[in-house]
Amino acid sequence: MAKGRDRLDAAISTSALQGEEVEKLGASSVAEIVRNIPGIRVEASAGVGNNSYTIRGLPLASSGSKYLQFQEDGLPILEFGDFAFLSPDLFLRNDLNLAAVEAIRGGSASTFASNAPGGVINFISQSGEEEGGAIQASAGLDYESYRTDFRYGGRLSDTLRFHVGGFYREGEGPREAGYTAYRGGQIKANITKEFDGGYIRLNGKYLDDHAPTYTQYPLAVSGTNDDPTYETLPNFNLRHDTLLSRNITNVLNRDGDNQLHRDDLRDGMHAVSKAIGLESQIDLGGWTVTERFRYADMSGKLIQNYPVAVGPAGVVASTLGGPRATLRYATGPNAGQAIADPASLNGNGLLAASLLMDFHLNSMANMTNDLRASRVFELGAGKLTVTGGFYKARQTLDTDWLFSSIVSDVNGDGEAALVDVTTATGVPQTQAGVFGYSAILVNAGSRRKYDVDFHTNAPYGSINYHVGKVAIGGSIRSNSGKAEGSVFGSELGGGRVGIAPFDADGNGVITPAEARSSVLPLTTPAPVDFDYNYVSYSAGINYRVAEPLALFARYSRGGRGAADRVLFTPAVSPVCGDLLDNADAYDTVKQAEVGVKYRRDDLSLNLTGFWAQTNERNLQINASGGAGVVAQVERIFRTYRAVGLEFEGSYSYGPFSISAGATWTDASIEGDEFNAAVIGNTPRHQPDLIFEVTPQFETKAFTIGTNIIGTTGSFAQDSNQLRMPSYTLVNGFVQYRLSDQVQLSLTANNLFDVLALTDVTQPAIPATGVVTARALNGRTVAGAIRFSF
Repeated sequence: MAKGRDRLDAAISTSALQGEEVEKLGASSVAEIVRNIPGIRVEASAGVGNNSYTIRGLPLASSGSKYLQFQEDGLPILEFGDFAFLSPDLFLRNDLNLAAVEAIRGGSASTFASNAPGGVINFISQSGEEEGGAIQASAGLDYESYRTDFRYGGRLSDTLRFHVGGFYREGEGPREAGYTAYRGGQIKANITKEFDGGYIRLNGKYLDDHAPTYTQYPLAVSGTNDDPTYETLPNFNLRHDTLLSRNITNVLNRDGDNQLHRDDLRDGMHAVSKAIGLESQIDLGGWTVTERFRYADMSGKLIQNYPVAVGPAGVVASTLGGPRATLRYATGPNAGQAIADPASLNGNGLLAASLLMDFHLNSMANMTNDLRASRVFELGAGKLTVTGGFYKARQTLDTDWLFSSIVSDVNGDGEAALVDVTTATGVPQTQAGVFGYSAILVNAGSRRKYDVDFHTNAPYGSINYHVGKVAIGGSIRSNSGKAEGSVFGSELGGGRVGIAPFDADGNGVITPAEARSSVLPLTTPAPVDFDYNYVSYSAGINYRVAEPLALFARYSRGGRGAADRVLFTPAVSPVCGDLLDNADAYDTVKQAEVGVKYRRDDLSLNLTGFWAQTNERNLQINASGGAGVVAQVERIFRTYRAVGLEFEGSYSYGPFSISAGATWTDASIEGDEFNAAVIGNTPRHQPDLIFEVTPQFETKAFTIGTNIIGTTGSFAQDSNQLRMPSYTLVNGFVQYRLSDQVQLSLTANNLFDVLALTDVTQPAIPATGVVTARALNGRTVAGAIRFSF
């Protein structure tokens, strides 16, 4: 918030990754970039978007990035980072436009931005300061991916510069889907006019990209909860396969207006963003005034195949169709053929009962404006820096949740097929593999429509006084939020109907599957109309012991608005739309940190100790019934605590350099309103240690290096029974420069094809010996050629 100054004179924790370093890593997603920032824990298993993030032991109870805000050129992508099933990285892509990634970690972020008490990660675009450009063609060498990137920038005059760049790609991707799952790209451009005392910049972005979402898939487990052994299944390798398939593409359903609609799973994660922004900075009477504005018209679709129960084919058949139920292929090359021996089906004998989760993102439009002014005053023997500003945002959530329940086999290589279940008396319980045009496998509801706007207003200010070796300062931000609009769904009660027959095939006969159809009660919306206020503050002191050494300490209190996570819960009245308890409107985060920074020549070392305590109101997906296999959504209201140490360092000597980071965390659940049994336990997925190391050797002709990412083991769920194992991923990169204009590169992710789990749905080993889990992609190798000009 204050003017930039030497990091050794600032009582905050910051990091930066330059665009050139990001390019070496060959990162295929934002998540694969961010996991190289110390303190940040990333579950990078969903694909290019919809991954999950947290920082310094703050809970990752659900999905998204609740306490960590993603920004693009200084403004948030989404005002709230954990909309249900929608993460900010859905609308953010990495390409040659990237100049740097800068991060603020810890409590100081509470007053730098609204709804970001844990940290801020800012993706900064190139702006034409360097003349020239590049075009790059890349391809997967052991998987199908073809991509072209370009950028060009420079000066149009002494005071006018520009930059334009983007990418386009196509291919099946790193996992077998059986079709072209990746297709699309983006283009970004900006133009900057410089003048005495400042500049003004106009920027724009158009993103239209399809990518698959990788969810939880079946995995074999044996041994004990404390010492389990995880193995991939016959004909289904969790590292390389997915239940997406060329045989499961089009399924009938109802849309957000209760009309006939056809879901196409090949649409996958479809993100569209049309954004325009204005940035300016000017010196006025000794004050530096900065204005940032952006309007982003964001929309799209997210459709995924999410297995909620996986088990022996015969057991699943009898559960859905009764004793002696029979099975028959509904789609694929064997459509119509009976499955005579379910126990040997695909060599694993499994069926998956899954939800087709189809989210229509009608509008996620976001308007943000940040106006601030800063000035440095000479005061006594030191300098006083004063900053003040006002932030305003409007975030739209206009989405439809359209679920179907399906049955499929468990088969890799993009060959999974839908399966029909018929009772012993010949009554079909499925229709072309659809068990119900609803989320009936989990509940009769979960068909929802949101039409809500979230408004945020936040005046803020900071002061910092630097005299001699001491810098002391504080900041404050007053956050006012308002939610207004309507929601639709039978879960809201009040006589709202949730199940109604649906003649999907139009033959005039209602089948059992068509009878299990959910409907949106469009004539009985429930209002949303609540507001809230909270104050964030932060104070710190920095002592410059010597030129290369500094000590600092900071205490902060921040908050995070609950946004959509309280809708469709008892927290909001379905009659008046107001909160029944104002405490449900936001969660409070308290943090303290002390650290030491050392920097001399080519050596930089930072060590920070941290403490955090937070409230958490959220919804969490896990498995019901102890060691059961059926997924459920659980409402949680908890208090968490975390203490830890965070290390960041870098060293270079001649052509050799190394950067590294590590975070040790001791976290626990301190209180739980609904489940006292988890009090004192370690939060799920929280390892004791995460680390990243990147050594490299660089000459004029070539660069060679590795990027090592690792984590110790953790618990699958908050009950602290079943453990997930530790993993270490080794990624490699090589760049060879044929000339100043031509470069060849080779990147390999997960070089040793490690099974790296980020999520296991079940709390304990089930009797079937099969869990559903998320894993990082297996080994992928890509090559590229770049021409610079």
